[in-house]
Amino acid sequence: MKAVFLDKDGTLIPDIPYNVDPALITIQQNAFEGLTLLQHEGYMLILVSNQAGIARGYFPLNSLIAVEERLLELLKPHRIHLDAFYYCPHHINGIEDNYAVDCNCRKPRPGMLLQAASDYHIDLSASWMIGDILDDVEAGNRAGCKTILIDNGNETEWRGGDFRTPARICRSINQAAECILNKQYA
Repeated sequence: MKAVFLDKDGTLIPDIPYNVDPALITIQQNAFEGLTLLQHEGYMLILVSNQAGIARGYFPLNSLIAVEERLLELLKPHRIHLDAFYYCPHHINGIEDNYAVDCNCRKPRPGMLLQAASDYHIDLSASWMIGDILDDVEAGNRAGCKTILIDNGNETEWRGGDFRTPARICRSINQAAECILNKQYA
């Protein structure tokens, strides 16, 4: 199995910080064609998202159920389905004791991708991570995936380092899919 791991906020959907209101969730318009092509070519589509709002006490863990349902609802008319949704509820500076921990799943660490690979028997070397910040890139590279940075202005730090260089920089998921399928990467 091969997969495309997708960051949620700022990549698949517009970034509204700590948003769990389904009424405010929309899919980036420049994503549908690319997701369809990737799915058609046999890539599993797996969402991996940091959700520090849980640790910070902004919303409860179960609020992510409605978020996932809304995403599936928005993708269904385009015949796109998400194969899985992984999220990290942790943040070291959180106020909720159960989630105020240093974990292996919070990007830039690769825990969510590694767990998905184990759960679904995914070949990480044949897989991709697409995200809008370098923490997404680092998580993908650490997991052994190839990576694409969606340069839409959300990366503000541009902090370099090991594992923080993407194979390709694109403007949208559609463009990223084209690069993946046409093997336009380093």
